[in-house]
Amino acid sequence: MIFLFHGTDASKVRGKAFAWIAAARAKEPNLAYARLAREELSASALEEAALSGGLFVKRLLVLLDDPFPAPLRGAGEDTDSDVGHDMSYIDDALDALAKSDNAIVILAPKLPAVKAKKLAAKAAKTYAYDVPARGVATRGFNSALVNALASRSREKLWLEVVRALRAGDAPEMLQGLLHWKARDLMQKSARAWPKADARALSVRLIALLVESRRKGLDLALELERFALSI
Repeated sequence: MIFLFHGTDASKVRGKAFAWIAAARAKEPNLAYARLAREELSASALEEAALSGGLFVKRLLVLLDDPFPAPLRGAGEDTDSDVGHDMSYIDDALDALAKSDNAIVILAPKLPAVKAKKLAAKAAKTYAYDVPARGVATRGFNSALVNALASRSREKLWLEVVRALRAGDAPEMLQGLLHWKARDLMQKSARAWPKADARALSVRLIALLVESRRKGLDLALELERFALSI
């Protein structure tokens, strides 16, 4: 079954999605969890997400983190993003994901209204969080975290990572937020992060999560080491 998190308040959407995931894992400790970033998605990965299960792991909790590419900001503009790539296999997999016994969380901030409506029709439940028309969303420590990464300040980033961990935020949530910011930097002109560096940063953050899973490393500690090495 699909659980959709979307809306214009990207920080709140991400925070609510990861809080929901943490609650689900606490309620069902044997639930196997996996996060798939856009770069890790494929038709076979989605098929596995829909169908996987077994004797010792009856159900999966799979997060599809920001799976859809950003739209072009201007005709002919090189956004250095995934625009132009064929992502139709996601739409093709929706029926299977919706019928699956596994919990499929689709985290898609700033999703276009047409796409949101299509996904909501397939979802068991939809959570939408938009920026109030006359207000500005409060990002709390999340804003400080992504700003520290954007400024390429290792001391500030390490401090914000430590603060977030001490506040009880899951390391997977922090890695996901940092990776989201890395992709955001790829699409924008940033003095501290040229596009080539931002792309390498995105790849490195994916590798950090993959290696921590494969080798059984402490992701929280790896995030601290990462922060001090940027």
